[in-house]
This record gives sequence, C-alpha cells and structure tokens, in this order.
Amino acid sequence: MEMRRALSLVGIALVVLVALTLAPPAFSQGCSLCYTQAANSGARMIRALRNGIVILIIPPLSLCVGAMVLAYRKRNQFNDGNAHVRTGSDW
Repeated sequence: MEMRRALSLVGIALVVLVALTLAPPAFSQGCSLCYTQAANSGARMIRALRNGIVILIIPPLSLCVGAMVLAYRKRNQFNDGNAHVRTGSDW
C-alpha cells in the first residue's frame, strides 16, 4: 500500500513538473516585440531599463540573504547534543 502511495505522489509531482516546464508564459521572456521595443529605444531608455532591473532585484535578494542569515544564526538553537529527555526541573 505504501509503494502505491509513493508512486502516486511521484506521478503527481511529475505531472506538475511537466506542466510547469511546458507552460507558454515561461517562454515569453524571449518575446520579439519586447526585444525590438528595447532595441529601438534610445540609450537613455536602455540605461533606465537596466537601472530598473537592478532596483527591482534588491528587495527579493535582501529577503533571501536575510532569511539565510537568520537560518545560519539559529542553526543550533534546538540541537544542543543532549539525547536524554529533560525533566521539568530545569525551567
């Protein structure tokens, strides 16, 4: 019974992976209209686009780095190496 459940979960994961891989919006970054629009704009617009990309990457990058720093600092909070069960006397 457990093997059937595991195969079912693997099948569902495979279907989701294929659906995400073959999604048409995933390939829209290579849109020729976007490319020609950016190429036809002036140097000032291209510079603004590059600055906008840098500005928009800062919040998600800082959130990821902050989460990693917190995880690194708290990595041993619950792993003190004691294998015995604590009693109520050590409050």
